[in-house]
Amino acid sequence: MELKLYDTLTREKRAFRPLDAANVRMYVCGPTVYDFAHIGNARPMIVFDVLFRLLRHLYGADHVTYVRNITDVDDKINARAAAEYPNLPLNEAIRKVTEQTDRQFHEDVAALGCLQPTYEPRATEHIVEMKAMIERLVAAGNAYVADDNVLFSVASMPDYGELSKRSLNEMIAGARVEVAPYKRAPMDFVLWKPSKPGEPAWPSPAGIAAPGRPGWHIECSAMAWRYLGETFDIHGGGIDLVFPHHENEIAQTRCAFHTSAMANFWMHNGFLQVEGEKMAKSAGNFVTIRELLKDWSGEVIRLHMIHTHYRQPLDWRVKALEECQRILDDWYEYAGDALAQGDLVFPPVVEALSDDLNTPQVITLLHALRRSSVRKTGEVALASSLSFLGFFRDSHEEWKKRQRSKKNIDETKVGRLIEARNDARKAKNFAESDRIRDELAKMGVVLKDTKDGTTWEIAR
Repeated sequence: MELKLYDTLTREKRAFRPLDAANVRMYVCGPTVYDFAHIGNARPMIVFDVLFRLLRHLYGADHVTYVRNITDVDDKINARAAAEYPNLPLNEAIRKVTEQTDRQFHEDVAALGCLQPTYEPRATEHIVEMKAMIERLVAAGNAYVADDNVLFSVASMPDYGELSKRSLNEMIAGARVEVAPYKRAPMDFVLWKPSKPGEPAWPSPAGIAAPGRPGWHIECSAMAWRYLGETFDIHGGGIDLVFPHHENEIAQTRCAFHTSAMANFWMHNGFLQVEGEKMAKSAGNFVTIRELLKDWSGEVIRLHMIHTHYRQPLDWRVKALEECQRILDDWYEYAGDALAQGDLVFPPVVEALSDDLNTPQVITLLHALRRSSVRKTGEVALASSLSFLGFFRDSHEEWKKRQRSKKNIDETKVGRLIEARNDARKAKNFAESDRIRDELAKMGVVLKDTKDGTTWEIAR
């Protein structure tokens, strides 16, 4: 079985050959932790978690290194820190804010079934590496100092722009470049800049006396270098990061280390819309992961995410969530108590994932396994495959309880009403029995009468 992945740089799907099969290395741009993560943030978390799981399956869990950074240097973070902790030094206030938002992010991502990356570096803890790269770029003539800024000289890299395949005019428009008199050319971008009053600051590189702070792009280059080396296997992120962020990462890293590539594969997930519209606070459709988790299981959210191929746009719809809920209820009903085993993952599932993470095909295969489970042949394969994909983290009974709690259903009251209904049925008081059934229905409870007794579930 051959793993094939689509490379944004070459615009082709090709065979994946790791630089070192004993240490397969992947870097993914993580969140800027200024507030609760939104569902757009969730998509790359889930997409690259699926890839991480696949790589671990193919090469062994001890032979895959996954780095996902946390950006904790940002104007929005600075503003929140100053507003919430006005009496603390700014760096200390920033740390308090980011510790809280970082904890929230990890709680939400864990609820979505994502594994913890091998390393999760924070930008503020890698200023030394950033400064070292900047010094290399200045020494090589790829960067210059101007008005206490250090800027990358785009003209010093003849093949700049290969990732985004944009013309110079398109790049200028897309980057919304800052017009500054100290720039040699409009496309030159900041590696380091002087800190304004009230901003975090560190001693500057390149002989600059004034304290400053790093530019956004140098952060990821430095952290990827620290944990994965000068060249590694896969760099991932959202399609919105292709330009300018990833384009500039490539420029910085390749010029600092004189390499032909930063990563051998560049992978990007598509955009996410909400009910057919671009997600925006101004449109009133801005949805956080935390808000969704109040009403939906993380597994439901995860299933909705992988129903669409990762490179395609994803339309986030409540109806799709409802359908995913029904599917998972059914899968748990038939295989939720089967013992999942890592070596019994359905081979066609791995084969489909090996074709550039073809998760829609995977779901088709899971439905086929579910149908075979009626004949008592597919429960373990279904459970093993779902566990491999980040599902089936509960037993069947735990799943049902969790879904009930999402609807704030008083299980004690439900039990009492069912007992009263059973008594009414024994007394042949069918009017009272029907009244209780209707009362439960208004609570969102559906009864199932079987020869073994009465069970209940949440109405969907």
